[in-house]
Amino acid sequence: MTTISQVWPEGALLGEGTVWIEEEQALYWVNIKGKSVHRYHPESDNRQSWDVPEEIGTLIPRTNGGFVAGLLSGLYFIDLANDDPGGELEPLGGPENDIPGNRINDGKADAAGRIWLGTMDNEERDPTGALYRIDADGSQHVMDSDYVITNGPAFSPDGETLYHTDTLKKTIYAFDLAANGSLANKRQHIVIADHQGWPDGMTTDADGYLWVAHFGGWRVTRFDPDGAVDQVIDMPVGQITNVAFGGANLDTLYVTSAAKQLDEDALAKQPLAGALFEIPVGIKGRLPGRYAG
Repeated sequence: MTTISQVWPEGALLGEGTVWIEEEQALYWVNIKGKSVHRYHPESDNRQSWDVPEEIGTLIPRTNGGFVAGLLSGLYFIDLANDDPGGELEPLGGPENDIPGNRINDGKADAAGRIWLGTMDNEERDPTGALYRIDADGSQHVMDSDYVITNGPAFSPDGETLYHTDTLKKTIYAFDLAANGSLANKRQHIVIADHQGWPDGMTTDADGYLWVAHFGGWRVTRFDPDGAVDQVIDMPVGQITNVAFGGANLDTLYVTSAAKQLDEDALAKQPLAGALFEIPVGIKGRLPGRYAG
């Protein structure tokens, strides 16, 4: 039987952005609508939080220390070692400063040190979102477009496949990823059934299996490299948003959730909505990439 523990009862409207920092043995995650960043240290059970000035969609570690934060107005370097990181934001610029209704959602760095991130319509209506590649020199490249809500991305262990999600189409796409950062051969990899919610954040493990959070689906699913269901973890809340591996052996799954758009009756049925969860899955994950810029 899978043991699922609530480790942070945040009640986040939209928990997201899970990332494990090995040298700290700590998990960072964000509350997008709450404009905050959280740090959880499992061994000590220590929790720390920082406020940021805008909605924050993603937090990506840098090779040289600190993070890149995807805020409502664009990308920023942020150093959470400061008492007031919101006062120490260094703009990286864009993308999409010309589309005020959009915001940055999910993002990660690949093994080559490039950032891959998606933008989305903050009202979740129009296909104004896109998939971007941010190189170490700060240059920004549109790699795919026509998304309402983007999610992922994730990478195969060999770095040759990129997975990216069109949440409203309930589809996870696979792309061939070349060493120079170009994409080819976009194809449907996984389509989520209607009764299983919408695909949200995801990550890959050391064996190349894809772990997907289901928003509105009450589950996390592990898919094999061919896209077939390998394992389902039933969750105590419905709106599962993101997953990341962590722990001393990198075999613990951390899962965020959301309480947004849940009325009083719905919250009564899932009082843990918006919490951070810890699940010892016994399957080794992979460390996140770091931005080389």
